[in-house]
Parts: sequence; C-alpha cells; structure tokens
Amino acid sequence: MNADSDAQEVDLGSLVDDDLVAQMHDDLYDGLAAEILEGTEILLERGWGPDKVLNDALVEGMRIVGIDFRDGILFVPEVLLAANAMKGGMGILRPLLAETGAERMGTVVIGTVKGDIHDIGKNLVGMMLEGAGFEVIDLGINNPVEAYLEALEEHKPDILGMSALLTTTMPYMKVVIGALEEKGLRNDQIVLVGGAPLNEEFGKAVGADAYCRDAAVAAETAQALVLARRAAAATAS
Repeated sequence: MNADSDAQEVDLGSLVDDDLVAQMHDDLYDGLAAEILEGTEILLERGWGPDKVLNDALVEGMRIVGIDFRDGILFVPEVLLAANAMKGGMGILRPLLAETGAERMGTVVIGTVKGDIHDIGKNLVGMMLEGAGFEVIDLGINNPVEAYLEALEEHKPDILGMSALLTTTMPYMKVVIGALEEKGLRNDQIVLVGGAPLNEEFGKAVGADAYCRDAAVAAETAQALVLARRAAAATAS
C-alpha cells in the first residue's frame, strides 16, 4: 500500500495513459477518493470512452482489491474505502455510460430478507458488484416477498441477491424462491444468497444458484454465472 503522502506527490496529469491507469489501481487500493476522481476526469479529457475508463481503471482496480480481500490481505474497512473511492469515479461515469448506451455486465437486485435489519455485508456486496460492472438496485433491509417480486417486475435483473445475518431469518430465502417458482419466474434470473450463518449446503437446500461466502466471491460468482448463461443462450440460438 502506498502512504497518502507518497500518493499526493504523484502528478497524475503528467503520467502517460498506462502509467495513469496503474496509479489509479494503486489509489483505488488505498481508498484515495480524490485521486480516483482526478484520474477519471483526466482519462475522459484525453478522449477515453466512459466504458473504457470503467473497465480498465475502476473495474480492474476493484478486481485486484477483491482478490486481496478474498485472500485475507485486505479487510472490510479497507475494502469499504476502496469501494467509496470507486463510487466517486462511477458518479462521473454513470451519466456518460447512460448516454452512450454502453453495455454493463448486467443488473442485480439485492436486499436483506424480511425480519433482518443487518446490511453492512449486503452493502459491501453491492459495492463489489458495482465495481465488477453491474448495475445494482439495493432494496435495503427487511424485505418481504412482495418487495422482491415488485423489484423483479420493474427492473428485470439478471441476478437476485438475498442476505441474512440471523439464523431465524435464513429460512425466508426459501419462501422467496418458492414464490418465484409458483409464479414461473425462477428461471428468469440467477439467485445468489449470502450472510455469516449461511453455507453452501444451505444455499443448495433453499434452491439458490450459488452461496457466496463474502463480497469478493459474490462479484466473481455473479460475473461467471452471467457469462455462462449468456454463452448457453448464444449456443441455443
């Protein structure tokens, strides 16, 4: 990690593109929000498309953060800082991406289940998913079946993500998945579940496509399953 004082000595505008992108990866890793904003603006001024800035500078930078979080090198406070820095860059890029119609990785609806008001883990997952190129619709906490169904109808996401921290609220995930099956909606999206008391066996038992043990794994799993589904669809057609 770079110390803040070292990072502040770097004149981002003097760096060639490749070096600037590498520096942005370092600054993202260190959670330096102001530097990410500046780097994003510089690349756009140099004629980079917003999709290229997103993928090469921000998504790739968060991928590095995600690997070290998964491997126990970085911890939640550091990842939150990195995600916050990335959100600054995303604030600049999001309207530009909308204008160009650039394709995102996909859309995710995410929310904590009914009876559960814990959201730190869910928030981190949402940030990591956004850093992986997804559009994230966060429903917040304490979501009944109806909230999920309304969001699925409105946003037509690729993925539905549910979280729980209490053992007493975990079974509600099966209630939601059961409702999707009853309405013939289960195959319309990938279902991911996560939370401290969950495990892979529980994920299978409730009918989820995958259990994700942490935010980095959630981002990796989401990307892999969306790409696999698209490849299968292309082969079928």
